[in-house]
Amino acid sequence: MTMISHILAANSLLTAFAAVGILMWVSGAISKYLTFGRIHGSAIAIMLGLVLAFFGGLATGGEKGVADLPALTGIGLMGGAMLRDFAIVATAFEVDVVHARKAGAIGAVALGLGTVVPFILGVFVAAAFGYTDAISMTTIGAGAVTYIVGPVTGAAIGASSPVIALSIATGVFKAVIVMIGTPFVAKMIGLNNPRSAMVFGGLMGTVSGVSGGLAATDRRLVPYGALTATFHTGLGCLVAPSVLYFAVRAITGG
Repeated sequence: MTMISHILAANSLLTAFAAVGILMWVSGAISKYLTFGRIHGSAIAIMLGLVLAFFGGLATGGEKGVADLPALTGIGLMGGAMLRDFAIVATAFEVDVVHARKAGAIGAVALGLGTVVPFILGVFVAAAFGYTDAISMTTIGAGAVTYIVGPVTGAAIGASSPVIALSIATGVFKAVIVMIGTPFVAKMIGLNNPRSAMVFGGLMGTVSGVSGGLAATDRRLVPYGALTATFHTGLGCLVAPSVLYFAVRAITGG
């Protein structure tokens, strides 16, 4: 066992890929045989990952979940910003420019609404739970945009670690809801073509949620939804710690 543990720790990144691959295989099986494809495997994998992170933190007393286990330290690198951003960018390469242009002004409007509306809802939720200072309200509101925008905003304006953690939790909750709910509402909202997928991606914003939800609906729509969702993340990181923060500060008075 000591030798195996040493080998896994010495090849931490390969171990991380293998662990995530096994988790995705199990999640795919659960999706196929228990939910009959209605809940995408990615949504199940996120929930299982959160459960494992919780118990990993309890077992090690650390702050990085399963990444605090010596054999799984590679999870910290694999789940970091570098590989995450690479995956997001790679998804957009499947986009057909001809179809992408059809989104036009509607896509731009969806992008704006998808940034501002969740932010406002997040601010109200923060206020309802007793966070009345502009920094905390802005950070949690940004988390409602995406779980990437939340920590970026919090770090930029000086939010505390617990508030940043709450913003990430808010964004993850949103991603899971979008991922699970998309297949159920797709027919009602006409989510069956690249244009509607781009508008949907702009409104929802969460790349992982939109991608997983569209994959369970129609795999061909994933690159289009992910494209505007990616822009949504960039727009949120730009305006949340600047324009939106100053707006909240002006309204709350500090």
